[in-house]
Amino acid sequence: MANNAVLDGVFTALSDPTRRAVIQRLGRGPATVSELAEPFPITLPSFLKHVRVLEASGLIRTTKSGRVRTCTLRPEELEPVAEWLAAQRDLWRGRTDRLEALLTDHQGA
Repeated sequence: MANNAVLDGVFTALSDPTRRAVIQRLGRGPATVSELAEPFPITLPSFLKHVRVLEASGLIRTTKSGRVRTCTLRPEELEPVAEWLAAQRDLWRGRTDRLEALLTDHQGA
């Protein structure tokens, strides 16, 4: 299972709706920072802070060609989160199954 620092970084990056929208957009393919920033009513320097957070979390990679910075999604970096969520789902599913069995046994007694 992933360590807490990795999960914290990804969850922090995904905690903001702007960054989630960027991740969703990059799911369709690479885009320049300008293309990604266009739909948001914030300045480019403010938007770049979001890009830095996403890059620091490992969710995106940026490359620069001349003055153009292109962002690419790194979907494999979401795998630790998927594993953590699956473990939590299994844990709680097991707990609710045991609770259901206990209640069923108690009602039948």
